[in-house]
Amino acid sequence: MNLLRTLIIPPISLLLLLALSYLISLRWRRAGKSLRIFAITSLFVLSTNAGAYLFLAPLENLEPVLDLKKTPSAQSAQAVVILSAGRFENSPEYAGADVPDYVALARLRYGAKLARETHLPVLVTGGVVQPEREEASLALGMANALEQEFGVPVKWREERAANTRENAVFSAKILREAGVSHVLLVTDAMHMRRSRFAFERAGIKVTSAPTVFFSHATLGVYSFLPSPEGLRRSQYAIYEWLGLVWYQLRDI
Repeated sequence: MNLLRTLIIPPISLLLLLALSYLISLRWRRAGKSLRIFAITSLFVLSTNAGAYLFLAPLENLEPVLDLKKTPSAQSAQAVVILSAGRFENSPEYAGADVPDYVALARLRYGAKLARETHLPVLVTGGVVQPEREEASLALGMANALEQEFGVPVKWREERAANTRENAVFSAKILREAGVSHVLLVTDAMHMRRSRFAFERAGIKVTSAPTVFFSHATLGVYSFLPSPEGLRRSQYAIYEWLGLVWYQLRDI
């Protein structure tokens, strides 16, 4: 599945398309040239922040920004759930410990804010990245950051999940045992809709609490030039769109 995902999402898919265009040119020169232009143009557009905006803005707009005072459902939430992201391994400034990466920290920061404002208990979810290594779970690193750096206690740690669906399934079990059926769910705005679907399928009522909105940034001249960040945003958005399609197909 991971290999298939890698092959479908740019830039690999477009590079394969570019290679295919040269093979097609051996017999159909004009068709190969058209395909080549399409692949190169698409790669250029998707490598810009402006091009990424075309995919990420509609995705981020699927779930509204949470306003605790104006969102009635938020008043009945019983816990704050924060989804894991990645980690920095062997961080020398933390004595070689694995710590949450900048994406995870953005989620933790917003989750800490909500926890302080609502006084709700917190659950963090994320398993072991590389089972073959004797390493701590993502949830443990998140809990340490929340408690030691943000001063927010963590009541539950879900430490088995390897993906969003498992985040939902394993967290739901912990929550139900604690009598919790409604949560404020914290993750990136692009990841929010798919995460909400996963938790609702697991039997948990969700009030979305998205963070990290790329679509609200001002587009300048440099937004139309290729950059690693532009390609990263495009990859993220396309991955989430494919995930949403897959979720819908599984429901058919």
